Order: sequence, then structure tokens, then C-alpha cells
Amino acid sequence: MTARLSTLCYIEQENKYLMLHRTTKENDINKDKWIGVGGHFEEGESPEECLLREVKEETGYTLTSYTFRGLVTFLSGNGEIEYMSLFTADGFTGAPIPCDEGELVWVEKTDIYKLDLWEGDKIFLRLLDERSPFFSLKLVYDGRGRLIRAALNGQDIELKNRYKRRRQT
Repeated sequence: MTARLSTLCYIEQENKYLMLHRTTKENDINKDKWIGVGGHFEEGESPEECLLREVKEETGYTLTSYTFRGLVTFLSGNGEIEYMSLFTADGFTGAPIPCDEGELVWVEKTDIYKLDLWEGDKIFLRLLDERSPFFSLKLVYDGRGRLIRAALNGQDIELKNRYKRRRQT
């Protein structure tokens, strides 16, 4: 089992996040989902170096103000583990470029939860919105995209009962 390292950034402007609708890559675990921008570490990169490179590659922007907000541990249920460094950014320069992974859209923060998001992403987006201090979040999926466990700073958190089968009458 190999662990992968990645970054994810939610760039903020005028009460909006820059969201990436992942639509173009085949066999993409994030296919049709909405996520922030970021990607996998290259050899020898720090989280900040990966963040700056990935944001520039995907958006054309050079970040000038960003904050390391948390570490998210993903267990896919398919033997994949990913450690994601989560950032927010509120300053950047440059002009936008087309993204080869999908469409970049500025989305009102109040509309984010209407998008097709991973259930675990909803948890850390709420933590970002609440301006929670630096956190560690563990998200465990069942291998079919269903979140089955979450732990914040080492403590299990209760998941909504949305996945329990309703009794048929």
C-alpha cells in the first residue's frame, strides 16, 4: 500500500471560492466532482512548493497570500491512502488560463454545498468556513465513494444518517 501526498487549495475572492469541476480526465476518481485546485507532490517538494506549482499550472495564478489550514488523511477503501495538505488563499496575481482537468468557476460560498462534492469535502469546507484552527481530519471511504468514518483531531465525529437504508413500508 503506497501513500500519496497532495495539496488542495480553495482560492477566495469576493466571498467566492474558485472551484474546479473535474470533467475531462478519463478514469478520474474525482470525475464530475467539484473540488479546489491542487495536485500531487513532485519529488522533493514541500507542501508550499507543490501548492504554488499546482495552482499556477491549473489556473495561471501566482499565489501571494495563502494559509496552511489542515492535513486531511483519505483512505479510499480500495487500498489507496492520500495525505492532503489543505490551504486557503486570498491573494494572487496573473491572468486565468484554461485548465486541462475541467472547468474553473467562481462559486458563491453559500452555493458550494449545492454542487456535487465528496461527503468528506463538505466536512472540511465547513471547518474552513468556521475558521477552525489548524486541524487533522481523517476520512474513510468504503471503496464505492461512500464516507463511512471521519475523525477530527483524532476524535471520531458523527456522520449524518444519510447512508442508512430507510425502512420500507
